[in-house]
Amino acid sequence: MRGVPWRGRGARAVKQCQPAFAFRPGPRFNDLPMLHPVTPGICYLVGAGPGDLGLVTLRAKECIEMADVVAYDYLVNKQVLAWMKPDAELLYVGKQAANHALPQEEINQLLIRKVLEGKVVTRLKGGDPYVFGRGGEEAQELYAAGCPFEVVPGISSTIAGPAYAGIPVTHRDFNTQLTIFTGHEDPTKEVSSLDFSKIAKADGVKVMLMGVGRMGELTGKLIDNGAAPETPVALIRWATTGRQQTLTGTLATIADLVEKHGFKAPAVCVIGGNVALRPELNWFENRPLFGKRIVVTRTRNQAGALNQALKALGADTYEIPTIRIEPPHDVMAFGELVQDCYKYEWIIFTSPNGVEAFFEMYYKLYKDARDMGPAKMVAIGPGTAKRISEYRLSVDFQPEKSVAESLVEEFTVHAGTIDNQTILWVRGESARDVVAQKLHEKGAIVDEAIAYRTVPETVDLTGGQERFRTEGADVLTFASGSAVDHFMALGLPIPPETKIASIGPVTSAALKRHGLKAHITAQQHDIPGLVKAIAAYFAKR
Repeated sequence: MRGVPWRGRGARAVKQCQPAFAFRPGPRFNDLPMLHPVTPGICYLVGAGPGDLGLVTLRAKECIEMADVVAYDYLVNKQVLAWMKPDAELLYVGKQAANHALPQEEINQLLIRKVLEGKVVTRLKGGDPYVFGRGGEEAQELYAAGCPFEVVPGISSTIAGPAYAGIPVTHRDFNTQLTIFTGHEDPTKEVSSLDFSKIAKADGVKVMLMGVGRMGELTGKLIDNGAAPETPVALIRWATTGRQQTLTGTLATIADLVEKHGFKAPAVCVIGGNVALRPELNWFENRPLFGKRIVVTRTRNQAGALNQALKALGADTYEIPTIRIEPPHDVMAFGELVQDCYKYEWIIFTSPNGVEAFFEMYYKLYKDARDMGPAKMVAIGPGTAKRISEYRLSVDFQPEKSVAESLVEEFTVHAGTIDNQTILWVRGESARDVVAQKLHEKGAIVDEAIAYRTVPETVDLTGGQERFRTEGADVLTFASGSAVDHFMALGLPIPPETKIASIGPVTSAALKRHGLKAHITAQQHDIPGLVKAIAAYFAKR
């Protein structure tokens, strides 16, 4: 039995080359004033959209990915911050009513200073930077300071919010005019630029931003200036997200309804007859999981598929990554086993992470998939099989049950006999050794390739932990036993009303070890199966 043959190999010696000389600047060089580099950086004024991550533009994502500094506002969906470079500087400069992280003038100077330091700065704003986002002021300041800048438009909540509430802001049968105005002007202005006599008498639909706190005053001025009191009104809070709430009334009643329901900002106000189309066109709020707060505990890189599937059903998802995937401690040992993969008759993959790590290493060593030779592929779980298929390779065997205990028995039946057959088992560092042990008992020659390790995720980049502490959740999802263990290590109290969803029996067993139970268990042990189980659970209720 070969076991793990590469563990005893030492690291190859690397000759250290010393430079022939080293330049040390003299006193005269050090005394020179360093105002800014010869080539300054650039500032991207980026619209991050109205809240739904799917409404962020591709250009916005590019700007976040290349940024040395990211300065973001209160209304920006924090999930976009996961696209940042690991070493990027993150600055919160958001503004809420009576609570500004930084005054606007200080924000302007901050952007200028970072650009003059040669940094690529991405300034993230909710919606569009030029639609009541003060982007024009920041662009002027950058121009005056000689700083290059680029404006990246975003989808404004003035159109996206009504659309997600089932209200078209224009409709050929009803209106050909759209008026957008703000209910919150610069408090230092001596004279208001809002002419309520013109706004009240304007045809078509009117959309107002930042006016919930003054709703009684603002609707009163519109009525006093000729607007019909019975004009339909809708307020959309946290528009385009799973937290969206819509309140409807008329100009005469909406202020009292705001008070009665405790309706607060941030919200978009739509005024006009098109609001009456909402019962027909309300596509978003009628989804089966709408408003259900669901926590995704997968790694940041893996959370996307589960997030996307749940959001498609209307869920309000947010992430609490508990683990992250890192290379194994002995990368050389892993690489040498991958290099010799053509010598094996079978390669067993037990997780998508193992598949990804294996082929990332493989294509550093080989240029052609055919160099893998005659090795046949075994996948535990449909998610693992799917990941293999993405490399344009077929899975030769997949057990019906996605658990290690079932693999060996089913595999033995499939292969006929595994006595003296060579098998490479690609696994994580913390994976249970059940597979290797049982294969050895059947006479197989097994090498274990440690492809990756899971470590605790210590950074709460998107604020998921804080939201769970303050708001809780309807469902807490787990897709692995290690995610359970690391979540419990965070010490976050689980509210009694929160239901726990498990991807399968191994994960459920991990929950049981911590004194927890799975209220929802996927029958098909993959992400689509987990989503299906959650949807079915709420459908019964």
